[in-house]
Amino acid sequence: MNLIYKGTTIFYTDDGTGNTLVLLHGFLENSNMWLPFIPSLSKNNRVICIDLLGHGKTDCLGYVHSMELIVDVVHAVLSHLKIKKATIIGHSMGGYVALALAEKKPNLIKGLCLMNSTAQEDSFEKKKNRDRAILAVKQNHKTFIRLAISNLFRPKNRTIFSKEIKQIKKEALQTPLQGIIAALEGMKIRKNRTFILSNNSYKQMMMVSKKDPVLNYDSLINQTKYTQVKVVEFPDGHMSHIENKNHFLQEIMHFIEK
Repeated sequence: MNLIYKGTTIFYTDDGTGNTLVLLHGFLENSNMWLPFIPSLSKNNRVICIDLLGHGKTDCLGYVHSMELIVDVVHAVLSHLKIKKATIIGHSMGGYVALALAEKKPNLIKGLCLMNSTAQEDSFEKKKNRDRAILAVKQNHKTFIRLAISNLFRPKNRTIFSKEIKQIKKEALQTPLQGIIAALEGMKIRKNRTFILSNNSYKQMMMVSKKDPVLNYDSLINQTKYTQVKVVEFPDGHMSHIENKNHFLQEIMHFIEK
């Protein structure tokens, strides 16, 4: 389904009835990443999947997609659907958006799950890497996408999940240049939201992968110290919904049942 927000087409899906679950994909992904899980999740829940700005079937809105701007889009969809409370699950960049939503609309949050994501802002070095990525995208976005997707998986899994990787690359290659750069610019300027993890008014879970090539395992564990955040550990890479699919679904089902 489509919603027009500030002249921009926003695509979302809406399945099932019950408590609302909002699924937010990561950078270079789209709402299709959740398709294998919707049949299970929508049996007893209402599942909303949103294509974030410049990804999937959602258009771009300017040249910097800040997390706050993406939150406005997500909130517009939820308002349109008259949703007052929801459990939010965000993968990677989707987790950054989930945190920004939790800051801006805390009363909306019933539960928050960060999946291969972090509440910290980009380090100085990471910001420089974003700038390098933007240059690489401008020079040859196809090469950038192919490398970026492969590098999300644990090395030994790149062969095991070659079919899935091929499909992700195929979909990611449809992401407009403007959307890729706007997301990189938005992630680069996002703020530190570790304080959200100390919020005890709703349940929280952080899914971390021991061999995540993108995020530092120790840093993620440290963020959850002295908080009520439940930590779930996977043995593989950044794409736990593929690399650890069954365990991932089991943990999500358990989280939303409580």
